[in-house]
Amino acid sequence: MNRIDRLFGILTLLQSAKYITAEKIAQRFDMSIRTVYRDVKALGEQGIPISFEHNKGYFLVQGYFLPPVSFNTDEANALLLVESLVNGFADHSIRSHYSTALTKVKAVLKTAQKEKLESLNQHIKLQIPERLTFNYTYLSLIQHAISEKNLIELEYKNVQEVASKRCVEPIGLIFYAFSWHMIAWCHFRNQYRDFNLTRILCLKNLETPFSKKDHMPLSDYMSMLPVNF
Repeated sequence: MNRIDRLFGILTLLQSAKYITAEKIAQRFDMSIRTVYRDVKALGEQGIPISFEHNKGYFLVQGYFLPPVSFNTDEANALLLVESLVNGFADHSIRSHYSTALTKVKAVLKTAQKEKLESLNQHIKLQIPERLTFNYTYLSLIQHAISEKNLIELEYKNVQEVASKRCVEPIGLIFYAFSWHMIAWCHFRNQYRDFNLTRILCLKNLETPFSKKDHMPLSDYMSMLPVNF
C-alpha cells in the first residue's frame, strides 16, 4: 500500500469510530507506531482536524466529514459476496438493512463497475438448508437494544414448548449450533440466559435503561457454550 492510500485509509478508519488507538492503526496497516505518529502528523498538516485523548486514542474533531467514499472493484465484489451470506444467515430485518446499504454502495460505483458487479451476481449462489431460514425480524431490534443498553420484553417458548414472559438486559448476539442466540441478563431468573431467536414468540424494546450496572463480557459467556460450532 502506498502512502497516499494509507493516509486515506487512516482517515477512513478514524471516521469509523469515536476513538482509534495508535496500536490499532499500526495493526490495521501493518506498520510501526512511529510511522503512525508521522502519518497522523501529516494528516494534521493537511488541515485534517485530528485530536488525541489520553487512554482513548485519536479522534476526528466533531463536524468534520469525508467526501463520499469510493470503492475499487475488489471491495465491491467482497460486499456482493457478503450479501449472499447475509441472505443466508440473517433475518428479514438485517437483510433489508443490508440491501439498502449495498444499494448506496452501488450508487457511487462507476458504470463499468456496476456492469461487472451485476454480471458477477449471477455467478454467486448460496444453498442453505430449510431449517436455517430465519423468518423472524428480531436481529436489528436486538442490536439497537444492545447498543443503547435498553431493556427488552419478550415472550419465549422453551424446549418443552412452555411459553413465558421475560424482561431481559441483552449483552450480545452469538451465532452457534446453526442458530442465532441472544445472551441476556434475565430479571425473572436473576442470571444470564441463552435465548434461541427461533423460540422467541414476540419481542419489544422497552426503551428503558438497564438496571444492572456491570455485565460480563460476551467473550466470557462464549467460553461456557456447550458446543464449539
